[in-house]
Amino acid sequence: MIKKCLFPVAGYGTRFLPATKSMPKEMLPVVNKPLVQYGVEEAIEAGMTTCAFVTGRGKRSIADHFDISYELEHQISGTGKEAYLESIRGVLDRGVFTMVRQREMKGLGHAILTGRSLVGNEPFGVLLSDDLCLNAEGVGVLAQMAELYNQFRCSIVAIQEVPMEEVHKYGVIAGESLKDGIYRVDDMVEKPDQKDAPSNLAIIGRYILTPDIFEIIENTEPGANGEIQLTDALQTQAKRGCVMAYKFEGRRFDCGSVPGFVEATNHVYENYYGKD
Repeated sequence: MIKKCLFPVAGYGTRFLPATKSMPKEMLPVVNKPLVQYGVEEAIEAGMTTCAFVTGRGKRSIADHFDISYELEHQISGTGKEAYLESIRGVLDRGVFTMVRQREMKGLGHAILTGRSLVGNEPFGVLLSDDLCLNAEGVGVLAQMAELYNQFRCSIVAIQEVPMEEVHKYGVIAGESLKDGIYRVDDMVEKPDQKDAPSNLAIIGRYILTPDIFEIIENTEPGANGEIQLTDALQTQAKRGCVMAYKFEGRRFDCGSVPGFVEATNHVYENYYGKD
């Protein structure tokens, strides 16, 4: 059983400036919960109760959110407002939270390598909070992938079909279809031009990685802007052994963009808020 999930949360959130000048983008609220809490709840649902955050400067409020606020608890104890803390209390009761700082922004691969000391030598999940994934019909995306890992015992990336004119925004895979929604990855390209894209199957912010990925990342040459891309490391891993891609059940919102964030907020308000 996979017990740990890594959350790379050190990014600057420049597309949400000036709001993110002093507030981490992961703490922006989707209705009444910060974006990162949705991800943590998804990880805990999947059995990944140790949540490891790779943070940076200005991210202290994330650590504070996943801790007890004694003053707040005292002030609202016994009042009608106490019910508003139920969801975060449930998370704190079930989860364990660890943090490490990424001193330089050198790409997703580097962020994951920075979290090595928190993960250890075991398979782990990776969740990018920018991608809010909701599945009203069943379990969350990480829980789906964890079940798949029990079958294949190798790294898994979550994918979805995107329009060809948008493939330049994503890592894109090509592979052999084993059965509905499951592919054995043959090739990966990070943010390809439309004419060079091997498919329209785009990688989104959910991964299960085996621990040999750390050594591969260490030996991966930096790409554009000096960043170490996880996609490059996964491509190497696929050629050495096996990487699977999974077309998940549920709906994804790109909360790294303002239109996607607004769409997610409206969807959560209309379909989830006040219905727990």
